[in-house]
Parts: sequence; structure tokens; C-alpha cells
Amino acid sequence: AQKWLHKVGIKNPQKVMASYPWELSEGECQKVMIAMAVANQPRLLIADEPTNSMELSTQAQIFRLLSQLNQLQHVSILIISHELETLAQWCDHLSVLYCGQVMESGPTEELIASPYHPYTKALLENMPDYSGIKGHKAIMPTLPGSAPALQHLPIGCRLGPRCPEAQKKCVSQPNLSHLKDRYFACHFPYHSEPTNDDSTA
Repeated sequence: AQKWLHKVGIKNPQKVMASYPWELSEGECQKVMIAMAVANQPRLLIADEPTNSMELSTQAQIFRLLSQLNQLQHVSILIISHELETLAQWCDHLSVLYCGQVMESGPTEELIASPYHPYTKALLENMPDYSGIKGHKAIMPTLPGSAPALQHLPIGCRLGPRCPEAQKKCVSQPNLSHLKDRYFACHFPYHSEPTNDDSTA
């Protein structure tokens, strides 16, 4: 146990092992959880919001640790997060979901440089911009409407009622189409027609 705590960056494993969780910082608790998860040397580690509500410096530390586990221990890591900026920095491959439906998936650099799905495009366009000074109570750009309740999901494409490109055809659920190493589920994607037939993955 001490060996794994040391591997995940705990500087004083003996002290941590003798501590209660409430005596440790959020970052240390997260590192302990990661040590527990990788102690059996899994091939896949699923990290669901691994840095939720942490300070930026602690977030960076946890993501560096996950990156090292991926490269040095050969652990594949699936990160689930709503922080697109962070995922873009640390992930090789992105899958964008909305209300449980896959909207788009592909290599991170390609997906960010040229999104096919209106939802991905809206996420990228509406990311916070910290470069300028915003006016007091300035309205942040967002998609119109709000996410539906799980009991009342729209038929067809779940983004349909909020989508800027929505048309009548969107009441039928689009198949997951494949173009090279990209996947997308949209009747009106932002690109030329796929070279092969639609396929469901």
C-alpha cells in the first residue's frame, strides 16, 4: 500500500496511512483513491469527474498523475467530465454526449479544429473567454433553451429542440455515421457527405 501511495505522488505514505480521510486534503484523498484503483494493475481506469471542485493547481497535479499512469503503467484511462478545456488538453480522443446520446467522437485535435456536430460547435464557441474584461452581469453565450428532464426526453435527436440547425428530419434519430476516424450522429453535419454508408457502432 505504501509503495502505491508513493507511486501516485504521496510524499509521506506512512503518515497518510495513519490518517482519517478528513485529516487529508482533497488532492491527497483523490490520490489515495487513484492508488486503490491502480493497485490491482487494471488495463482500464474509469475516472468520473476526477478533479471536481478542486483548485486549479490540484487539478493539474491529478491530471499529470493520470497521464503518467497512462504512459508508464500502460493503463488506458477513460475520463468523464463536463470540462471540455481540460479534456482537450489531456485526452487523445474525445466523445461528446448530450442527454445520453453520442453526438460526435474522434481524435481530440481534429474534433476541436473541425467539429461536425452542432452541439460540439456550440460547446467550443461558448467556452469561457478569460482574455478580456466582462461587464458586470454580462450575459454569457449559450444555446437557447435548457436540457430536458430525463422523464421527458425529445424524440429523435435529443438536441433537436435547442439545435441551431434543426429541421423536420431531426424528429427521427440520426444513425452514427463514420468518416475516416470520426463518428457523428447528425442529419445536417458541418462537412461534406461521408464516403461510406451510415453505420451504427
